[in-house]
Amino acid sequence: MTNTDLDAFLAGDRLDHVALYLTDDYLDDEGTLADYGTDVDGGVVLVVPGEKGRQLFSAGTGMDAMEFAKQAMGTEGDVDRNLQGGTCPDCGEGAAFVLAFAEAQNEEVGGIYAEGDVIHAYAACPDGTAFSDRWVVGEE
Repeated sequence: MTNTDLDAFLAGDRLDHVALYLTDDYLDDEGTLADYGTDVDGGVVLVVPGEKGRQLFSAGTGMDAMEFAKQAMGTEGDVDRNLQGGTCPDCGEGAAFVLAFAEAQNEEVGGIYAEGDVIHAYAACPDGTAFSDRWVVGEE
């Protein structure tokens, strides 16, 4: 993966991909998951096709991606717009990992979905609290 992969994802150009961020503390000892991504400050970011991304998420965290997303939807928090962390709403610590996907603009649904493509980001802090954030592509 290159920075352009993440840039393309954040621009809404990779709607069929999943983005993952895992801190160095969360990566496996062998570093095999890191082989799929790009090193960033404090961790690794991966942008891969959807099904492969869900498989890598499960391999890296031991959790089912969709079950984790459902759990995280119950608590709103702040995920960094570059997907490289976030702030836990309960304890204020940084996110241990982030899972994100983008959804195409859908005017029929309304709300923020009518405004443009939407990034859905799900994160967990070290204490296990799962939280979510979403935003329209290109907005701060």
